[in-house]
Amino acid sequence: MDVGYLLGSTAVRVTGTSLRNGVHVDYAPLIDALVEQAERMSGLSVLRVHWYDSARDGVPDSQQQRIGELPKIKLRLGRFGMDGQQKGVDLRIGLDLVTHARNGAADVFILVSGDDDLTEAVEEAQAHGVQVVLLAVPNTENKPHGISRHLMRAADGLEIMPPETVDQTVTKVEMPPTTPPTPRLVAVLPSAGQPQTRATPRDLAGLGHPGAHRPASSVLAYSAATGREPLVTAEYEDPEELAEQIDSVVINVLTTFRKSASVEALAELKAGKPSIPRDIDKALLTDLSDLRGEYDLSEQVRHKLRAQFWKKHDEAS
Repeated sequence: MDVGYLLGSTAVRVTGTSLRNGVHVDYAPLIDALVEQAERMSGLSVLRVHWYDSARDGVPDSQQQRIGELPKIKLRLGRFGMDGQQKGVDLRIGLDLVTHARNGAADVFILVSGDDDLTEAVEEAQAHGVQVVLLAVPNTENKPHGISRHLMRAADGLEIMPPETVDQTVTKVEMPPTTPPTPRLVAVLPSAGQPQTRATPRDLAGLGHPGAHRPASSVLAYSAATGREPLVTAEYEDPEELAEQIDSVVINVLTTFRKSASVEALAELKAGKPSIPRDIDKALLTDLSDLRGEYDLSEQVRHKLRAQFWKKHDEAS
């Protein structure tokens, strides 16, 4: 199970965006249901479930530890790269798939993933006499979500999870509304001997907003989600379709995050600007890639997407 695919795709079905924090997952019954389906598909008993996910420095968090303690679950963890994307997961899946096929550990492999990078590993495993069948997450139309055509052609078959499996175990997270604290006004008095000047409305509008007087001819295009220095570039024209797609993705991700995030998480997001948290950045990139049907977005599009995220965030604040 490629957990990034599993949770990202189920989140899309439930919330409309791949932001994993926007959903609550009841893992034990979800895994049980998928094991039962795998046994029905293959006509064999399941040997083991390999659970592939990413962790900071490869160290499991508390949730991953609990999953690893479930019966017949083998936790296989990659790590997060500097750009916030998972690293080592596809490699682990491919190596395990080929190694187990070569050793005759199983006759049928059920692969819960849609990643094009696994195509060659699937074909290599098949060369050792095993079957590899894909198990896809259903989208809102109950069709397979996010499956590479190359991977689909290479596999021995494609099945879809029953919609009720997802709908009964994955639910939208919505934090109860909270009343924001009343802001306090603090008067700053000039020191002795310093001339007193009256603040203008323009001065007041800029308080607490660094860069409020930045020229309108430039736009911040963030180079990464991990706090690297922003890049100031001349504003460029985007095709209307791309601009609409970016707006749609940004609004969906922001709406889902705000409904599911705690007050502390909302404050951390604002305080960490211009850095975009890893999970939010991944959702932005994944959702736009899916919408545009592009496996890898250009750096220019990534800059525009991240800049638009902060623009929409600030507009709604």
